[in-house]
Amino acid sequence: MNEIAAATAVDSAARLEALEGIAGQLLERARRAGVDQAEVSCSEDTGLEVNVRMGAVETVEATRDRGIAVTVYFGKRKGSASTADLREDSLAATVEQACAIAKHTEDDPAAGLADPDLMAREPASGWPDYDAWHPWALDAERAIDLALACEQAGRDSDARIANSDGASAATGTSLAVYANSHGFRGRERGTHHSLGCALIAGQGDAMQRDGWYSTALSPEDLESAASIGREAARRTLARMSPRQLPTGAVPVLFAAEVARSLIGHLVGAVSGGALYRRASFLLDAAGTRLFPDWFAIDEDPFLARGFRSAAFDAEGVATRASSLVEAGVLRRYVLGSYSARKLGLATTANAGGVHNLAVKHNAGDLGMLLRNMGRGLYVTELMGQGVNAVTGDYSRGAAGFWVENGEIAFPVDGITIAGNLRDMFAAVEAVGSDIDPRSHLLTGSILVGRMTVAGAD
Repeated sequence: MNEIAAATAVDSAARLEALEGIAGQLLERARRAGVDQAEVSCSEDTGLEVNVRMGAVETVEATRDRGIAVTVYFGKRKGSASTADLREDSLAATVEQACAIAKHTEDDPAAGLADPDLMAREPASGWPDYDAWHPWALDAERAIDLALACEQAGRDSDARIANSDGASAATGTSLAVYANSHGFRGRERGTHHSLGCALIAGQGDAMQRDGWYSTALSPEDLESAASIGREAARRTLARMSPRQLPTGAVPVLFAAEVARSLIGHLVGAVSGGALYRRASFLLDAAGTRLFPDWFAIDEDPFLARGFRSAAFDAEGVATRASSLVEAGVLRRYVLGSYSARKLGLATTANAGGVHNLAVKHNAGDLGMLLRNMGRGLYVTELMGQGVNAVTGDYSRGAAGFWVENGEIAFPVDGITIAGNLRDMFAAVEAVGSDIDPRSHLLTGSILVGRMTVAGAD
């Protein structure tokens, strides 16, 4: 560890200690106010982001944000208040406001902290960070140089790259403490870094835009500025002279970077809020088959350098590795304590969302998927919000490539792909090994056997 990184690590430990002290102070104030239960979340984020375009600097932004949130319970009545001010009078006022709100709300039978027996236990060695802490000594000058190099590599790739939508470089750190009146005290810290650019090729009505980016918890895992720029150029040029397609029903292969949206729709539909509001097309779906029998999705909260790795969820409940989908069957929902109580079930340690989800692949790389598909649509971009979470109806604008004889034939745009998510899940024929690592939803490309493509006619 270099000197700057070591100093940052020491500073982060001191800041976490300070945040935990504030959380303890707030909980004590809540106790003295006579609450039955209370919880406090404290966070502190720092960041640097630069944006350039056509070789010139557009913005340089340094941020430092702090947030303190207090929630109290008088029986089953809940009140919450927040502040970014650490002065004693402001902290006292925040607790008072939360208590005042709780006293004016109605009883909610599902309200309250998670069961104390479910709280995570801090190891003797301290809370693990799952290799998520990699501060980057990136100053504005170096960030600008990286963004400019990324854009220039793309612009130099081909004379047809006539314009740019810009390039950016960013780095940030996050510190968080969650504490509650069960005696739980949890600390988390992490870093995040990114580099990317978007380019424009062609002139007038023939212009096409595309881009590429890299994001990681450690700067050493980022792709190089030059390789990102060249990939952005390759993708942009590949979209030149697109055609439209006739309307019909064909196989659709979702590229890995857009395939994860399908998994996101699944997660949204089996999450507690949608279920207890009865606003999901997957009501009462736990224990039923949604996918082919080879299909599986596993949750791993303990993945090294995972984007959502954590020892505890947003309520302090101990996380655990488990299956979401096994042998094609939905094994459980995605629940925090509140939604679990509303449904008469138990929390799945997903307050605050899912952790790292990995989709099992049953096929090789992208080339193999294209060959196996033979003829159909390869989607690399999705547009619009045409997904009905209640019915599962799916209709989105798309762009990508037409595939003939297992090879990309020509680019396409101006089309719409449509179906129903439940039917689409059942029609999944393959998941590739070309996993996109830039998310907590880890999947390769996904081939759906048949969808409606609305084209020129």
